[in-house]
Amino acid sequence: MHTHDVTIIGAGIVGLASAYQALLAHPGLDVLVLEKEDRVAFHQTGHNSGVIHSGIYYKPGSLKSANCRRGRAMLIDFCREHGVPLDLCGKVIVAVNERELPALDRIHERGLANGVDCARVGPAGLAELEPHAAGIDALHVRDAGIVSFTSVCKALALRIEELGGHVQCGAAVHEASHERFGMLLSTPAGRFRSRLVVNCGGLQSDRVARLLGRDVPLQIVPFRGEYYELTHEARHLCRNLIYPVPDPAFPFLGVHFTRMIDGSVECGPNAVLALGREAYAKDQVHVPDLAETLAYPAFWKLARRHWRTGAGEVWRSVSKGAFVRALQRLMPEVQADHLNPAPAGIRAQALGHDGALLDDFAIIENEAVINVCNAPSPAATSSLSIGLSISQRITRRLPIRAAARV
Repeated sequence: MHTHDVTIIGAGIVGLASAYQALLAHPGLDVLVLEKEDRVAFHQTGHNSGVIHSGIYYKPGSLKSANCRRGRAMLIDFCREHGVPLDLCGKVIVAVNERELPALDRIHERGLANGVDCARVGPAGLAELEPHAAGIDALHVRDAGIVSFTSVCKALALRIEELGGHVQCGAAVHEASHERFGMLLSTPAGRFRSRLVVNCGGLQSDRVARLLGRDVPLQIVPFRGEYYELTHEARHLCRNLIYPVPDPAFPFLGVHFTRMIDGSVECGPNAVLALGREAYAKDQVHVPDLAETLAYPAFWKLARRHWRTGAGEVWRSVSKGAFVRALQRLMPEVQADHLNPAPAGIRAQALGHDGALLDDFAIIENEAVINVCNAPSPAATSSLSIGLSISQRITRRLPIRAAARV
C-alpha cells in the first residue's frame, strides 16, 4: 500500500487551502485530501454567506486578527490570479441608538489597530452609502467584500491536482490506527497510509480528533443560521453589506443584509441550536447528535449564561414577523412580503468544558496528527493564511523529506 506524505481530512476551504499551501511550499510532496461527501465545500464552506471579512472585529494580536488580515490579502490575490469573481464593495456597521455608540467606538478602534481601512461617516454618510438603512452613526469598512467560497474551493481543488496532489471524494474516515511510520485510515474508497494527518473536519473535527487518538478538551456544538432572501423587486433596498453593532458577549454578528456575488441579497442569520451537526432544515433531527449535545454539561452552562439571547434567536426562528422586526432595526422599509426563505447554514462552534464559546482558532497537535479543532468565522477569509500556518507545521513534522523536495 502506497504511503502518502500528508493526508488532509476535509475538503472545505481550510482543508483545501492547507493542501494547496503545502504543495506550493514543497513541490513533489505527496498530499491527499479525503472528503466524505461527493464534492468539495459541501458543508460550512458551501453554506457560507460569501463575505470577505476585513478583520475589524477581532482583538489585535489574536490569531483571528492576524490570520484574517493576512488571509484577506492572500485570498484577493488568489482570486485575481485564478479568475474567481470578487467585489471589494465595502460594508457599513450601523448604530441605531446612542446605547450602541460606545461599542461602535471600540470596533472602530480595533479596526484602526488592525490596519483596517475604515472611517465613521455619520448619518449623512450612511444615507449616501445605503439610502434605505437607518441609524444615528455608522462605520464604513472599505476593506470588506464578497466572493463565492465554493468557487474558491473549486479553484483550489484544481490547483491541488495540477500541483500533483489529489482530492478523493466519497471517502469518510471511519477507522484509524497508528502505525510505525504514521497512520492507516480506512474509508469506503479504500485504505490510505500517511506519514502525517491533518484534521480539517469542521463540523466533525472533534470526533475526527478522537478517532485519530486525541481526546481534545472541547466539543463541537452546531448552531444553525437561518436566512431569508430579498425578492428581486426589493434588492434595491441594499446596495452592499449592512451590519448591526454586534453583542460583544455573543460570538455572532446579528441579523444583517449581505449582497451576494450573484446579485441576490441575503438577510440573516439568526443563531439557534441545530438538532444535528448537519441538520440544515428546521424539521431535521439527528437524534444521536442532539443527545450528545444535551448530555454535554458545558452546553447547559452556556444555556444558563445566554438563555435570554437564545430565546430571542429561537423566537426569530419560529416567527417570521419577529425576524422582520429585527431586520427593520436596520432597514425600516423591509416588509415580510419582501422576504423568501433561503438555505440555512450551520456553524461548528467549539465549546470548552467550562461552557465558554471558543472565540479564536484552536490547533491541537500530537505525534502524527495536526487537529484544526475550531475555525469559526472568519476562517473562510483567513483560509490561505491558516493553510500557510498548517504548511509550516507540516514542514516541522517532515523536515527531511520536505527539505529534500524544495
